[in-house]
Amino acid sequence: MIGIDLVKIERIEGLIARHGERALQRFLSPDEIALVGKPHTAAGFWAAKEACAKALGCGIGSECGFHDIILSKTDRGAPRLALSETVRARFGITDASLSITHDGGFAIAVVALEGKHSL
Repeated sequence: MIGIDLVKIERIEGLIARHGERALQRFLSPDEIALVGKPHTAAGFWAAKEACAKALGCGIGSECGFHDIILSKTDRGAPRLALSETVRARFGITDASLSITHDGGFAIAVVALEGKHSL
């Protein structure tokens, strides 16, 4: 299962300018916020969570919320994705891969999920 999302970095910058850290708290955990140094990182994280929800086939909502998708970075700085136990069990997810890139004022994320059963 694959999901992709594209977000304009300027959109996330505006959200942060208007609402400060509360904007980030809407879709990121405290550990994830600590990883955000620049707006392009926040935009990439937004895109990653949206792409994951699309890969699940449900979007962000009652079946999978922003905080059910957990982002971190490897020692080399590569993005890593995990899912809450509830979401992993609900959708039978056994593995997840994530790629994020930024260019031309946009952040793009692609998520690939493997599961025990198809959605």
